[in-house]
Amino acid sequence: MSFAYVVGQITVKHPGKWAEYRDRVPATLAPWGAELVLRGQQAAVLAGENPHPDIVVIRFPDLAAANGWFASSAYQALVPLRQEAAELVLVAYET
Repeated sequence: MSFAYVVGQITVKHPGKWAEYRDRVPATLAPWGAELVLRGQQAAVLAGENPHPDIVVIRFPDLAAANGWFASSAYQALVPLRQEAAELVLVAYET
């Protein structure tokens, strides 16, 4: 079975706002059959450079679900809060 993953590399600017955003995201994932796989903080850079110390990995049933979630009004309503709270890169991957 193939899945799609959304990987976020994150640098938090405002911890309070980031906590609010992070707490509100799971409700936007549920309708898309998504699962939070990993939230973590960088322990070591083993090769190259990594500008963002935090990471999130979310698994979706397929790329259409990942794209649907990102474009959904529920998630898009959180984007201004996300932009205030952190700098991040979100990338979708397929397996």
